[in-house]
Amino acid sequence: FSGIRPTGQLHLGNYFGAIRLWQQLQEEHECFFCIADLHAITTPYSPKELKHYTIETAINYLSLGLKPEKSVLFIQSTVPQHAELAWILATITSVGELKRMTQYKAKIKELGQSFPNAALLEYPLLMAADILLYQTSLVPVGKDQKQHVELTRDLARRFNHRFGSIFTLPQVVLSEGQSIKSLQNPHKKMSKTGSEKGCIFLTDSPTTIQKKIQAAVTDSDQTIKYNPQRKPGISNLLNIYALSTNISLSEAENIFRGKTYRELKQATGEELIKALSDFQEKRKRWTKHLPQVEGILKNGSEQAKKIAAATMQKVKEKMGLFSH
Repeated sequence: FSGIRPTGQLHLGNYFGAIRLWQQLQEEHECFFCIADLHAITTPYSPKELKHYTIETAINYLSLGLKPEKSVLFIQSTVPQHAELAWILATITSVGELKRMTQYKAKIKELGQSFPNAALLEYPLLMAADILLYQTSLVPVGKDQKQHVELTRDLARRFNHRFGSIFTLPQVVLSEGQSIKSLQNPHKKMSKTGSEKGCIFLTDSPTTIQKKIQAAVTDSDQTIKYNPQRKPGISNLLNIYALSTNISLSEAENIFRGKTYRELKQATGEELIKALSDFQEKRKRWTKHLPQVEGILKNGSEQAKKIAAATMQKVKEKMGLFSH
């Protein structure tokens, strides 16, 4: 199980950090990939944009190779058991545990002490519900979400001990690729928020991609070497090149040994444009078939509901709650 919040266009970090791994997992496992719209409303948002980006995310999932015949693709809010189980998990979770989550602390720092709502504090509980409803064994996430999966394991273990064995204890699956950083601030991960020049969206035109790569922050010593601490900008470009061409970082280093930063940027832009060309062509086609996209999401929702409802019935029986 995994999902992405529909808070804007998908970017390079979403692809290399998550969806490319999903493509591989769907070939060997039963997979559930949701569009996490309930998670999206924990921070300020526009209802109109939320609807728009929910469908856009679905189009992007399909265009990036997620297959409805192999994976269950659905919108989180169309399966009410996600919110229901999150509430139940809140009864076995302390406020202190939630306040210790590093992502919560980071959001407070970003948005200000006065903003955070109760839902943002309980974000990890909704994520735990997402995972546990489907008896998930593998959860592909970025390193920043690893702590949430660890909490999910703790809650599953706690529930099983207190009420009886129901939930599978999930394992984290981290993407092999290094985290993609902002082109303008390579000490931070690439993000939809902040400088648009620092983020490459999957829908960016070839011209825009080259412009953003050419303007990427580097350093002054002109040596191309992978060293994220001392050369974060160059290391980020090498990482993007390596992921775009499916080679190792050491191979990328060898290719550019003795070459200029200009040559690295030019080649990285060209390879990235090639890597995204198939997605962009498929996206044009899916955009013309919105009823089909909506049909896939509806079918996915029905599949997810059957499993989620069965899990919730067992949970309620164990807790002494009525299920009808």
